[in-house]
Amino acid sequence: MGNTIFVVNAGSSSIKFQLFSVTADGQCDRLMKGQFDGVGSRPRLVAGDGHTTLVDQSWLANEIDGVPGALDEVVKFVRSYSNGEMPIAVGHRVVHGGPDFSAPTVVSADVMRKLEALVPLAPLHQPNNLAPIRLLLARQPALPQVACFDTAFHRGHPEIADRYAIPATLHDEGIRRYGFHGLSYEYIAHKLHSVAPEVADKKVIVAHLGSGASMCALVAGKSVESTMGFTALDGLPMGTRPGQLDAGVVLYLVNEKGVSGEALSAFLYNECGLKGLSGISNDVRELLASKDARAKMALDYFTYRIVLFTGMLAAAMRGLDAFVFTAGIGERAPAIRDAVIRQLGWLGIELDDDANAHGEVCISTRRSRVPCYVIPTDEEFMIARHTWRVVSERDEVSAMEMRA
Repeated sequence: MGNTIFVVNAGSSSIKFQLFSVTADGQCDRLMKGQFDGVGSRPRLVAGDGHTTLVDQSWLANEIDGVPGALDEVVKFVRSYSNGEMPIAVGHRVVHGGPDFSAPTVVSADVMRKLEALVPLAPLHQPNNLAPIRLLLARQPALPQVACFDTAFHRGHPEIADRYAIPATLHDEGIRRYGFHGLSYEYIAHKLHSVAPEVADKKVIVAHLGSGASMCALVAGKSVESTMGFTALDGLPMGTRPGQLDAGVVLYLVNEKGVSGEALSAFLYNECGLKGLSGISNDVRELLASKDARAKMALDYFTYRIVLFTGMLAAAMRGLDAFVFTAGIGERAPAIRDAVIRQLGWLGIELDDDANAHGEVCISTRRSRVPCYVIPTDEEFMIARHTWRVVSERDEVSAMEMRA
């Protein structure tokens, strides 16, 4: 099978994974993808190669020992698929890289300690991202693992974009705007060269709309501004997170309502956003299907905020040449795209109703001054590319040191 890269994206009750073959020049081709979900409830492993289902196996809840047990089954399946061959490296999505990590990094014990210290800044994601890394470090210590950070793509921002109006000592400690979903935005910047080369090096806004949602301003394929900040709570309203929120609200909850830090964290990460607004669900599909006025209000709020932040990001770039929707909602919810674009007519975006309804790549009319696209994201592809590059560069350095 040759050189392969194993990519892992772990959540609280699921492990998404993909296997890529890699050529000597770094060309990554997906061999298969899968997911182990339902950990703790209805464990199930499903994987396929794009043409054939390779495995579809279920277990009783007590037969799988949490994420470690799920990872064991995933590794067992992947090794069987690969005829016992080990990958040359494993790449992981890690949400927060903090101030120390601005590029993909080979994981060591010291790196793990620094990443674990960032758990309070991404409590929904960071512990789950690190769990399989920790397990593989213990069980396969010689296998290179590369952490690829959602924050890294935004680290080239001008300083003025990432500062908070707080004393410099706090900024120096790492309290600053980081931005997230960077692997997704990096993939879109890469993909634009083949999908819409005429705008790839211009001013583009990308809306990554999923359970977690944010937006990014790209100039010549580089991030110059983002809606998320110090944590993944900021910016757009999300499935269960509030997005932009006056810090005074937090002070009020603490000082007047007596909410503890732990309860406040649980509230902000799990009870707000579309779930809090609607009182019904955090799932856009359920809200679109509902006739409840609260569901409509939640979705109207969601699209209104997307429109507001579009104006902010366009101002940061001093213009706009293209708009891109991506991620689960952005790719599969034409009603949301319609509501957003209708409110952006003043920017010169004109929606093609048929193209939008059928999920075509370009959903704007030929008369539209600003073209609008729907481009599926592929964070795992970017992780595979980064992992290969990091491991290859490390091997080259080792070879040079041996010859010296």
